[in-house]
Amino acid sequence: MKKQTKVLVIIGILLIVIVSFLYPRFGNQNEGGAPTAAGPGAGPGGGGGQPLPVNVIQLKKETLSNQLQVSGTILPNESVDLKPEISGLVTRINFKEGQYVTKGTPLVYLNDDELQAQFQRLQYTQKLFQTQENRQKQLLAREAISQEEYDIVLNQYNTALSDIKLVEAQLQKTVVRAPFNGILGLRMISEGSVINSSNVIVSIVNIDPIKIEFSIPERYSAQVSVGSPIFFSSESSSEEVQGRVYAFEPQIDPATRTLKLRAESPNKSGKYLPGMFVKIRFVLEVKEDALMVPAEAVIPELSGYKVFVVGADGKAEQRIIEIGTRTDTHVQILSGLSEGDQVLTTGVMQVRQGMPIQPNQIN
Repeated sequence: MKKQTKVLVIIGILLIVIVSFLYPRFGNQNEGGAPTAAGPGAGPGGGGGQPLPVNVIQLKKETLSNQLQVSGTILPNESVDLKPEISGLVTRINFKEGQYVTKGTPLVYLNDDELQAQFQRLQYTQKLFQTQENRQKQLLAREAISQEEYDIVLNQYNTALSDIKLVEAQLQKTVVRAPFNGILGLRMISEGSVINSSNVIVSIVNIDPIKIEFSIPERYSAQVSVGSPIFFSSESSSEEVQGRVYAFEPQIDPATRTLKLRAESPNKSGKYLPGMFVKIRFVLEVKEDALMVPAEAVIPELSGYKVFVVGADGKAEQRIIEIGTRTDTHVQILSGLSEGDQVLTTGVMQVRQGMPIQPNQIN
């Protein structure tokens, strides 16, 4: 009996739960009678109902500036770590760190005592051979000596001249000069140190103009040309500065599928320093008299694209279009629309061909 009682109690509880769950559903179906029709413009062809409120814009020709937003890095116009061409003892340092110098300014002097001694000895030898050559030339003119004897003295004289030029070249290397106009960095040597061609003396950098290096996706490579304008700004300043592309790589990077470019821009104030990160607005091309619509107005289909416009009867009219360049917010229309058409920018997913609409024109 106890077991039967428990079973009956459980069954009763289950029946109560099921009834309480299903009762509201039956009530909702019976309330309100027959289902109501859909919203404005319901039914095939959009007949009847209230017009659908939509925003529209009137098409007009405008200038299309096709551009990319990329990042880049500031590079110096010229930069080099100065090193001596020969080994030697530093006898004099002729610059200050951070100093601006012009091309050819002597920066470091190396000990040249031995080379000066060799130079003087060769000068004496050269004078001796020069005197002998003059004397032998006179004797040869009187046929007092043979041509061979004169040629030997002449060769000695020419060899002495070559030796002098060699030592002169070595003497020039004892003075390290600025290779171009620029700003010097931090000094890496001291007077009295012995340095060789592996030792860095100081870095020199030219930052006027500066170079801007950046990359763009390969699909835009055909639109790149020397002279294309760019606009860039740094983290320290939101002011945009203009530059122009002066060169680009002749090949696509296979690892990143991008094309590397370099632009140039004046930097007389020294505001931009090598290594800076910059945000770049790269202008690919500029088209006049372009028809542009907001991207949200364009509806993709299997066969292409379409938009809705306000028809002559004030109802929605479907237009098949061909699109061109895309920007962040707009799409260029190549065919299917004309200047003056009113294009729907809202309600494009609800509207149907011939549906009554209530257009609200926006600027």
